[in-house]
Amino acid sequence: MNTKEVTKQYRLNKWMEIIRNCRGSGQTVKAWCTEHHVSSKSYYYWLKRVREAACEALPTLHSDQRTIVPVDLSMPRTSNEPIYPASTESDIIVHMGSVTLEIRNHASLTLIEHTLRALQHAR
Repeated sequence: MNTKEVTKQYRLNKWMEIIRNCRGSGQTVKAWCTEHHVSSKSYYYWLKRVREAACEALPTLHSDQRTIVPVDLSMPRTSNEPIYPASTESDIIVHMGSVTLEIRNHASLTLIEHTLRALQHAR
């Protein structure tokens, strides 16, 4: 890796952290930028650059290789969630290409939300 690439990666990492801090603050972009003395134009410019870099890092859609997306669905059970015996029938069945997702009626809302979020990133 040459000096130019190292510099580019350093800047991307710096701005990814700034973007995470802004998004995690609960403030509007304008308010966060004003408070942290960051130009809104700079923020949006680097947001664009970070998104472009992320897209370049993704595998191509027309790749012959299948990508396995690890999904951790194990979630700690809260004390108020009842334990149901496994049933043999699914209440919802979702087909996405070669993937089938079956959801039973007693699945927790949290589990369904996390599963659907994970599926948004699967190709």
